[in-house]
Amino acid sequence: MQKTLIVANWKSNKTIFEGLSWIEEFAQNYKENFEKEIVLCPSFTLIYPIKQAIEERNLQIKLGAQDISFLSDGPYTGEVNSKQIKEVADYVIIGHSERRKNLKETDEVLFEKVRKAIEASLTPIFCVQNENTEIPSEDVVIAYEPPESISTSGPGAEEEDPEEVLRIARMFKSKKPNSIFLYGASVDYSNVSTFTKLEGVSGVLVGGKSLSAQDFLQIYENA
Repeated sequence: MQKTLIVANWKSNKTIFEGLSWIEEFAQNYKENFEKEIVLCPSFTLIYPIKQAIEERNLQIKLGAQDISFLSDGPYTGEVNSKQIKEVADYVIIGHSERRKNLKETDEVLFEKVRKAIEASLTPIFCVQNENTEIPSEDVVIAYEPPESISTSGPGAEEEDPEEVLRIARMFKSKKPNSIFLYGASVDYSNVSTFTKLEGVSGVLVGGKSLSAQDFLQIYENA
């Protein structure tokens, strides 16, 4: 049975101290649920210390990176390649709308990132913005995060209508039946179950509300 996947995207937030404090606070009230899987995606600088903290507390939390290089290892200053990420993580977010917009990432680059991830036995979480977003040929976790609804788009951002999410999920599942589909825009504890109960939706990608350990714990419990 497919577990409900609950992914936390911290984006460019938290120092190592703040990240470890989050783990400490989360662990105090966390109770493992074998029907759910948590994937925590902090910045590169935090992944290894967070990994150590998770292992010390025996928490059933997987780790993911927020990006991956489309290049292999070699003379590529500033890049973090798939083999390096695999040492500390199991998942990687690819194609988030913020990177598409701010860093001008193209489909060609994103699809190469997916290939590099899969070659390293990483699971790609491939973000799509609407029904016209191109998806790779490989089976990936598809995260639907319409830019106008994500929490960073402004105070007026609202979650997508569940019927629209259901339509989008069915459309992508018809193209890639073996892919896992997540919803990822303005998710909080009060609405998470609305989306995880939809047919074909296997979890959520959480942004702003994942920065608070208590908020994310409530999302995990209600999913």
